Amino acid sequence: MKSLALGLVISWAAVNLAAGLRADDSYTLVEKFDPSSTTRVEQKSELSGRLSIPRDGKIETVSLAGSGSVAYDERVLNADEADTQKVVRQYRNFEVRRNVGGRDQAADLRPAVRRLVVLRSSKGKSPFSPDGPLLWSEIDAVRTDTFSPILIPALLPAKPVTVGDTWPVAADAVGELTDLEKVSAGGFTMKLVGVVSLNGRRQARLSLTGSIRGIDDNGPCKHSLDGTAYFDLAENRLSYLSLKGTHELLDGSGKTTGTIEGRFTMTRTALESAKELSDAALKDVELKPTPENSALLYDNPDLGIRFHHSRRWRVGAVQGRQITLDGPNGSGILLTVETAKSLPSAAEFQRESTTFLQKSARNVALAHKATRVAANPALDRFAMTATANDEKIRMEYAVVTNSEGAGATFAARLPDADVTELAKDVDRILKTLTLGKK
Repeated sequence: MKSLALGLVISWAAVNLAAGLRADDSYTLVEKFDPSSTTRVEQKSELSGRLSIPRDGKIETVSLAGSGSVAYDERVLNADEADTQKVVRQYRNFEVRRNVGGRDQAADLRPAVRRLVVLRSSKGKSPFSPDGPLLWSEIDAVRTDTFSPILIPALLPAKPVTVGDTWPVAADAVGELTDLEKVSAGGFTMKLVGVVSLNGRRQARLSLTGSIRGIDDNGPCKHSLDGTAYFDLAENRLSYLSLKGTHELLDGSGKTTGTIEGRFTMTRTALESAKELSDAALKDVELKPTPENSALLYDNPDLGIRFHHSRRWRVGAVQGRQITLDGPNGSGILLTVETAKSLPSAAEFQRESTTFLQKSARNVALAHKATRVAANPALDRFAMTATANDEKIRMEYAVVTNSEGAGATFAARLPDADVTELAKDVDRILKTLTLGKK
């Protein structure tokens, strides 16, 4: 119930049934997401519940509460690839707060990267900012947001309907509303309840009900939904969606181990244009993903280290002053933040690395000696080749020193089969690496 975990109900003006309707009047409820169409989207949410989690070999029940407020202008773009949809958003507000077991959590977008391009395919959402690299937490927060060009067509009927007609919610909408990886039973149903006058506009009133079982990233679960939607008949646009739901976490026998209740509302209004998303504003903006604009930002203020890295890499363990990154096909990186007293010279680090590698691999050969490749901060690099478990590998090393004399050591293991592309990733990390407490 990921999207449900974002919702406060908003107030609406009084709704009156429109006069003169016949029982056999039919309505075509279709919204077209044409390129360049622009919409203002506002979402609010709240959630509460209790979860059972393993801790220290025991099962502990913890409370969960949260709220969210998200607002953005969204413009539809032409897709670059088949079976992919693409929008550009300018976020006006992004505040998501949770408290789990007494611990506060927050999800935000930094002001510098509030213009995002969001791609959506069968593999999920892939956001990037043309204005700078995103933190992993920012990508994760946006990926749990609803994607209207997928959600709304899957909520609406595939053919004209009359008052009282029902139809099943399509799989794309189920995925957007629940984040289920697999559906095992049940489903959601939409119904045309009637046509009403809302603030002087004719709107089709729809209801959504049902429950569904499946598996999400937390394991087996059940989602139950009850909601209302309005479709603006003049603008051919879903203007409002309000959902109340329950997300039950289940164990292997189907027993409930946690329950989360949530409310979610979304309002959508048409915009003639949005300044930040106009043709003039986007004229010189790169709206296709590139290695530069799709890079991730790693920022650890406690250790005083920042760098950009490719999405092929994931930050693994952070233990003490050491940071590991895991890459494809067994590649890996170890970064160690050092004090001025403990930081080795390039020659010392090369001797240490050679001795260690000779103990764990064979055919060890120096690819190039330590060379100063940058002055501020100081960056000395060297490389070696070796054979480990009958696989040829390249080891890239570096010693980085800041103006205060402190710094970091860097060691990367690159399988020979991917060495060309992975070496570019190493170059990006070292080029963007900065040290020093904020």
